[in-house]
Amino acid sequence: MKYTNPVVKGFYPDPSVCEANGKYYLVCSSFQYFPGVPLFESDDLVNWTQIGHVLTRKSQVMLEKINSSGGVFAPTIRFNNGRFYMVTTNDTTHQNFYVYTDDIYGEWSDPIYVDQGGIDPSLYFEDGRTYFMSNGADDEGKGGVVQCEINIETGEKLSPSRCIWQGSGGRYLESPHLYRINGTYYLMAAEGGTEYGHMITSARADSVWGPFVSNPHNPVVTNRNKAPFIIQGIGHGDLICDKYGDWHILSLGFRQIGIWMPFHNLGREVFLMPVKFGEDGWFSAGIDGTCDESYEIKGDFEQRRQSVYTFENTSWDKEWCFLRHPHEENYELTENKAVLRGTDITLDMADSPTFIAIRQRDFVGELSVRVKLDGGEAGVTAYMCESEHYDAAIRSTEHGFEAVEKLNIGDIKHVQTAVPLESGEAVLKIRMDNFGYYFSAVTEKGETSLGGAQSKYLTSEVSGGFTGVLLGLYAVGGTAEFSGFEYKLK
Repeated sequence: MKYTNPVVKGFYPDPSVCEANGKYYLVCSSFQYFPGVPLFESDDLVNWTQIGHVLTRKSQVMLEKINSSGGVFAPTIRFNNGRFYMVTTNDTTHQNFYVYTDDIYGEWSDPIYVDQGGIDPSLYFEDGRTYFMSNGADDEGKGGVVQCEINIETGEKLSPSRCIWQGSGGRYLESPHLYRINGTYYLMAAEGGTEYGHMITSARADSVWGPFVSNPHNPVVTNRNKAPFIIQGIGHGDLICDKYGDWHILSLGFRQIGIWMPFHNLGREVFLMPVKFGEDGWFSAGIDGTCDESYEIKGDFEQRRQSVYTFENTSWDKEWCFLRHPHEENYELTENKAVLRGTDITLDMADSPTFIAIRQRDFVGELSVRVKLDGGEAGVTAYMCESEHYDAAIRSTEHGFEAVEKLNIGDIKHVQTAVPLESGEAVLKIRMDNFGYYFSAVTEKGETSLGGAQSKYLTSEVSGGFTGVLLGLYAVGGTAEFSGFEYKLK
């Protein structure tokens, strides 16, 4: 069957995949958002269903007042002897740790820390031994892909950390993963930075410790010179073999807002590519070493796409997330309603405002929700980070209530429009396309435009960082009831 990329849309970067008991499991980075590390399941590598998160307890990860794009970086998921492991970095605390579970649908353990630096950690299991790798510096100060053997029960290092490969010459060597295929050890990594120069490279060796020889055909896959083309930033991938014996790479990539508009606001998404091994034993991905929009894959099934998200057909603990650790007493979340109790913490602060959000999944769509406010301010937001976000809100003033559009771009904080309301209740809407966000308020008197703003200012190229736009509900300084939520993709 033919599938279309991305296979997971929206801000789900740094994918890692494993197979267990006839199914595939995928994890992604979550940075400052909580719960941490979204967890997906699939029967076919194309259709992915989010079944929860890995880091669901505050004791598992420190997120208090961290900067945007800090926190949880680049997880790896592996399955060994009936147990799942997820290893990751808290880049804010500079700690590598892993958690485990024997029930993929249940809770994961408290963290076990490994005394090796760097980021993007990975695990490799063989003959009762566990190897831990990351990109950083070894015990002698040599930089590159660094590996040590550990005690998987305790995280204790059983060998010195040793640099086993320094990449193919690209900057920002990261995302190392080790595999043994047909008796040969393959090391796959990313280089070029998670931006327009991103690429996947590889090396191989006869021993788990090397020496690793670079693939003479590197990069394995990159879209850095494939332009004008919407799909860019392909890199940071993980290899997986399907039930037919065919190999694939799941990697991150992003879609820019237009062919001649090199900005991306959806974040880094998940792309699937076929892998081919040549007669010389080296592999490449895609068809021509680049990632295209669609490919063929074996299997008799259809690619499913969800086009409408509501309170009723989503789960608060799956598709939705908070900013950093939430103050749980400020949320009353039921099947068809959300009551948010605002504090004095605003969206402009690197803290935990009363905020819950779902990822923007595509360029074109419409969000609407009824907001009933008793005081303060509450509304909807297209949120990139505390410095860049667009809000449509109802707020109370000394003269009553008003609907406003607020634009926040860097140090510029601007109220674009203020429209008086007869009460603190209205339906707030966000319409979005490739190039902009457009806000309105609907009351019994009809719909009133609150204005719009360009999407390019809510992009990584402007804002920096590693996240994407989330569509959120928030409250400040009062209590608000949200109902009738609908986010519809066009």
